[in-house]
Amino acid sequence: MRKLKLDELNRVSVTEFKKQDKLPVAVVLDNVRSMHNIGSIFRTSDGFSVQQICLCGITAQPPHREIEKTALGATQSVNWAYFDTPLQAIEQLRADGYLIIAIEQAENSIMLNEFAPKPGEKYALIFGNEVNGVSDEVMEKIDVCIEIPQFGTKHSFNVVVSAGIVLWDFFAKMIAGS
Repeated sequence: MRKLKLDELNRVSVTEFKKQDKLPVAVVLDNVRSMHNIGSIFRTSDGFSVQQICLCGITAQPPHREIEKTALGATQSVNWAYFDTPLQAIEQLRADGYLIIAIEQAENSIMLNEFAPKPGEKYALIFGNEVNGVSDEVMEKIDVCIEIPQFGTKHSFNVVVSAGIVLWDFFAKMIAGS
């Protein structure tokens, strides 16, 4: 088996990316502190062609060298906006017709493998701080909570890993599976 060269990958340009259909998902970062994590989530969001990223609270904003280390240019392709608080982002997204979903371990959460996105719906996926997770004030405003099943000794995944798992799942169920 031969590995493909970069020029064989047929990647779209940033201009073409901006025009293409998007996964009807907004990623909301609730006070994510690591700029490397932020950049990695930009890169993952580019890979799955999400509609937008909402950076909230202490979450750093591009342009920044530490974000770009892992984003590798995805801050140019993925639409993003900054909000002083995640509640402001939720208010705007809800007004724009998004279902608000926290990715968190909580009472009455739905396991990711059991959640079925509906065609024609738009979803705002909230990923929380590396230490404290999704804030309590945000948890009071969500429509649904999704939990990633885990079977090891650790109590959580890294926020970037969580974003990758959930975005892949939504992509597989909404686009690849349609």
